[in-house]
Amino acid sequence: MDVQQDGQAAEAQADAAETNDTNEASAPQATSAPRATPATDGANGPFPTQSPLDGSALPAVTATSPSEVPALARKAREAQKAWAAKTARERASVIAPVKQRILARAEEIADLVHRECGKPVEEAALAEVLPNADLVEYWTDAIEELLEGTTVELDPLSYPGKIGRIHKAPRGLVGLVTPWNYPVAIPLRTIVPALLAGNAVLFKPSEITPRAGALVASLFEGLLPDGLLALVQGGGDVGAAVVDEADIVVFTGSVATGRRVAMRCAERLIPCSLELGGKDAAIVLADAPIERTANGIVWGAFTNAGQNCASIERVYVDRKIADKLVPRLVELTKKLEPGRDTAVLTTSRQCDIVRRHLAEAEAAGAEVLAGGAPEAGSLAFAPTVVKLDREDTPLLREETFGPILPIVLVDGAEDAITRVNASTFGLTTSVWTRRVGAAHELARRLKTGVVTINNHGFTAAVAAAPWTGTGESGYGITNSPHALGELTRPQFVLEDRNKAARELWWYPYTPVLRKIAFAMARVRGGAGLFGRIAAVFELVSALPKRLLGG
Repeated sequence: MDVQQDGQAAEAQADAAETNDTNEASAPQATSAPRATPATDGANGPFPTQSPLDGSALPAVTATSPSEVPALARKAREAQKAWAAKTARERASVIAPVKQRILARAEEIADLVHRECGKPVEEAALAEVLPNADLVEYWTDAIEELLEGTTVELDPLSYPGKIGRIHKAPRGLVGLVTPWNYPVAIPLRTIVPALLAGNAVLFKPSEITPRAGALVASLFEGLLPDGLLALVQGGGDVGAAVVDEADIVVFTGSVATGRRVAMRCAERLIPCSLELGGKDAAIVLADAPIERTANGIVWGAFTNAGQNCASIERVYVDRKIADKLVPRLVELTKKLEPGRDTAVLTTSRQCDIVRRHLAEAEAAGAEVLAGGAPEAGSLAFAPTVVKLDREDTPLLREETFGPILPIVLVDGAEDAITRVNASTFGLTTSVWTRRVGAAHELARRLKTGVVTINNHGFTAAVAAAPWTGTGESGYGITNSPHALGELTRPQFVLEDRNKAARELWWYPYTPVLRKIAFAMARVRGGAGLFGRIAAVFELVSALPKRLLGG
């Protein structure tokens, strides 16, 4: 099963870049624990120069100057004019080969993601290759139907001879700013439908994973008109330049940075789509199947070392099942090894946040049941299980974005729902139970964008399913036809076949027109039965006079 593909940096790290989330996951390693390395390279830009796996050198990347962005935007806009003039089927035929390119380069993609952001190769293949091939196939197959216009029915008495049609017009230039934790999957979830809808794209990947960003852009080389997909590399200053040039901004990252993006977009009067933080919960009811629940929660908490906005960062367990479930969670967690089964943390800054959350929870009385913080300087943070009672610690209130699974015992479903909904975040929640019907009822009461029953956090890999949140998780939508509501704008076109010299409501305003207006109000329900009948006779008498200029 593919891991959930949406991620972002922890809010505390958002100040590192004005418009890009730079606080995402770390990488796995096989033997010795990697050490934190500097996150910037003064020569070529704010890019890591060493792999978080083992400190080996990464290929050099040249930063884009913010002053270059306006010219790239102008070129993209020029290319977009001809691109938008193509039919949806023509655009789909151009982009369809990207699926085969992804599959043919599967090992290359997985290896690059493994080296640059530290996921196990298996996890990189399942999260960054296979679902992206499915994504291209879904959108290229469906786009023609999804962009089809709709007819607006018009009352023939009030609007004679008129036909209305709603078209989905491209926004123009989409500014895309993405994070580092799923550096191939997250960009493609916007690039593919945005291009198919007739837009151009100005794409800035995270400065933590610039090489993966370049790989994403290379998947379209030789297929698109020159300049239609423009790649820019750099930090917050480059991201700010993208925001200033776009017609809509699609941003995935931290809450703090997302607020700044939203404010700038508001100043420019352009829309933005924001996918921000998560503090996702799992609710385990008393009748949950122990083995499936334990395995699912452990994966949901520790895939990509918890560097996933949909990671399970809170587990509310019914007290009646705790004695059976908690020991099994601990047992499974202790079998996981950083670098082999889970990623190591991508950045030292992220590791510091996870350490702080754990330390403050322990100071508040939390009991560490498995794992614990690594030695100073190491990014290999072991999967950690913590049992606690208090929810006033950062571990249960802020996004941790790391491999810690906090367990809280609750008194049934009502208690769990109250605690889940008390969070400022609302991305995903999972419910674990044998009573599926009751789980559906419970799901409707949860203030989250996605609810999974007896599973967790993988549905961002399903191209047809909307991925969205509430509250501080943002209001953006990726995947599914709903995403086109952000990447297109409705354009209403009215065709008038009326041959009359004037419309009923045009000048001159006369007593006859006044009589017609009030008679129409009565006919439509502004009077009783006999009043409506009388009004019909008034209209029959007055309309010919109006048509003659009365």
